[in-house]
Amino acid sequence: MKALVLAGGTGTRLRPFSYSMPKQLIPIANRPVLLHCLDNIKDAGVTEVGIIVGDRSDEIRAIVGDGSALGLRITYIPQERPLGLAHTVTVAAGFLGDDDFLMYLGDNMLLGGLRDQADRFRTRRPAAQVVTVKVPDPSAFGVVELDADGRVSRLVEKPKEPRSDLALIGVYFFTPAVHEAVAAIEPSARGELEITDALQWLLEQGHTVDAERYHGYWKDTGRFEDVLECNREYLDGLTPRVQGEVDDASVLVGPVVIEPGAQVVRSQLTGPLIVGAGSVVSDSRIGPHTSVGRDCLLAGAGLEYSIALDGVSVRGVHGIHGSLIGRAANVTSAGFDGVDSIRHRLVIGDHTSVEVAA
Repeated sequence: MKALVLAGGTGTRLRPFSYSMPKQLIPIANRPVLLHCLDNIKDAGVTEVGIIVGDRSDEIRAIVGDGSALGLRITYIPQERPLGLAHTVTVAAGFLGDDDFLMYLGDNMLLGGLRDQADRFRTRRPAAQVVTVKVPDPSAFGVVELDADGRVSRLVEKPKEPRSDLALIGVYFFTPAVHEAVAAIEPSARGELEITDALQWLLEQGHTVDAERYHGYWKDTGRFEDVLECNREYLDGLTPRVQGEVDDASVLVGPVVIEPGAQVVRSQLTGPLIVGAGSVVSDSRIGPHTSVGRDCLLAGAGLEYSIALDGVSVRGVHGIHGSLIGRAANVTSAGFDGVDSIRHRLVIGDHTSVEVAA
């Protein structure tokens, strides 16, 4: 079985970050979303991976490379513009050949992995197997309807009046039968070849489409609120590790990771949190569920439930909460009095300078 990972989307809901990086490279616990996806694919026993890329392919190649460092073999497959999930199957036809494959949206985080789902697909080998979760608002997703016996009876893309609360989560298993389905369907009203239409075609032609419920943690990291929540979930599983330097005047509470070359001076760090390699934290209070990237400088700062990407500088600003700070951004104080009871929620892009006043 091969894998097809979709990493060509533009990520309009994650602006301003997606202006300067592919959304699949947003870090969760200091590791790009796409690498978490590839970890799950390898854990599912798949090592040959095709990655659909768009006009940001160079940035993705720089992070993933040829896959050898991950124990994978990577093939990059260009797509000129996003024309639907089913369209990627057509674009990747030469790579996929006659093999079964796992399709995985490159901005989906699944904390529990996919090994069980992959094993069940290999054992039963239906024409297609979809993975679902129950959601409060199914109208924003592809929706799976089941009959009285629990078999898939219908699939609908973003229905206005959903008949089911089972949403597709961006993980699909296919046999080569899907190629005929993709060739048979027409573009939807929004001009895309919908994977739900291909799945529905398979059903109507008498093929078996199975639905698997996913019971682990899943999140589509399409909005910055989702990124922060996902970061929190991953940090909750953190194993403490101190590989950098922590002085005697500093206090570490709970699971804290200090990566190599990082320094902590006269600061209190309450985990779960991670401080990236080469970063310096001085005279600061860093609270739970915070990821500090590489080569950051936090001086007289206070952060919690936040993500600071690589190269961020925060000086003299406390009370930063629920924030996402882009690469090499600079956050400074304009006479701030250091009172932690005042909270600042910042969403700022790469190479931005912000001055915060009380």
